Amino acid sequence: MTYKNPPTTPRKSATFDDYTLSEIRRAAATGIYDIRGAGAKRKLPHFDDLLFLGASISRYPLEGYRERCDTSVVLGTRFAKKPIELKIPITIAGMSFGSLSGPAKEALGRGATAAGTSTTTGDGGMTEEERGHSKQLVYQYLPSRYGMNPRDLRRADAIEIVVGQGAKPGGGGMLLGQKISDRVANMRNLPKGIDQRSACRHPDWTGPDDLEIKILEIREITNWEKPIYIKVGGARPYYDTALAVKAGADVVVLDGMQGGTAATQEVFIEHVGQPTLACIRPAVQALQDLGMHRKVQLIVSGGIRNGADVAKALALGADAVSIGTAALVALGDNDPRWEAEYNELGTTAGAYDDWHEGKDPAGITTQDPELMKRVDPVAAGRRLANYLKVMTLETQTIARACGKNDVHNLEPEDLCALTVEAAAMAQVPLAGTSWIPGKGGF
Repeated sequence: MTYKNPPTTPRKSATFDDYTLSEIRRAAATGIYDIRGAGAKRKLPHFDDLLFLGASISRYPLEGYRERCDTSVVLGTRFAKKPIELKIPITIAGMSFGSLSGPAKEALGRGATAAGTSTTTGDGGMTEEERGHSKQLVYQYLPSRYGMNPRDLRRADAIEIVVGQGAKPGGGGMLLGQKISDRVANMRNLPKGIDQRSACRHPDWTGPDDLEIKILEIREITNWEKPIYIKVGGARPYYDTALAVKAGADVVVLDGMQGGTAATQEVFIEHVGQPTLACIRPAVQALQDLGMHRKVQLIVSGGIRNGADVAKALALGADAVSIGTAALVALGDNDPRWEAEYNELGTTAGAYDDWHEGKDPAGITTQDPELMKRVDPVAAGRRLANYLKVMTLETQTIARACGKNDVHNLEPEDLCALTVEAAAMAQVPLAGTSWIPGKGGF
């Protein structure tokens, strides 16, 4: 009797998965690399891999909303005559006018102001809507110098010198021609409709000694009033933080690779930089080694989504966090109400990241006049304010559960890790043990 071999289920390669195969075919057909927005999509160790150890007998919790839990933070206390005072430890990251529509920038200002926090200009200069509706506005000073002028430096409440960004440390930004409208071209001093690429490094300094001179120059321009932030991508957080402090920064902004971008090569987004979780403790260690922790404030960004993320970042040593992608979602980006139009673009609401093409159905990452009309800055600002309120309440809830009357009193001792990787990166014990990988113990 002859037996036939039973059929087997075809097995696909984990290395050459469907997405990788499609990218090979796309590259072979077009001869160009892929450009997209948003942040890393690969699974990385993140804040979800940490848990809080709430109070019980050995720790005394605070009672609900009856006992105070402070959330305020002051940024720029080192040298600035006028530090920024915020009601909450959550700020809005830099996202440019050009990448975002005018109504979206206005909505960010409205929402941040209602919540008692700051927003940030991004590349391309300061719009009147943004300045007019932002009680606290941070002005980004980027390698491109697009839209930069001394008047706006003085009109800002703080200046953020951008050295690097989490989605593309070592790389510059992109803004394709279809988003260079008359207004964007005028603000950036560029020809209309022509692709532009921001430089990856500042044209007038090459190292920390030069950076110190640049910081002093900006302080002179602004009469030593404005806090000076230095923003770095999550590449070498210990040394970058230390050098920023030595150059004279009031605040260090540290952006991990889960941070988003308007547009860059996907190979950058997925393969350059370190996860946000891996960056915080080295940066804090640098501040502690210099005796500057809490004297120079640390803002962490890159994948912050909810109050638990905020609380964990603060517990690891940050003074505040910054959100970008989450803020756009709160405004209405990637909303399923526009699913049919996202489908026409060959994508879906939750996966839409072709922000550079300027076809966003939600009207947020576009310069199309008709699409922009879909954004009501007042309503969108209200949604953002609601979201920031919820994040703050969640952070307070966790802090109270850990017995803290200030969210900044959270500490690494309040945390444990679910994975060996997260334990090593966050330098907190693996759950159920006293073991911190690389530090001994059991």
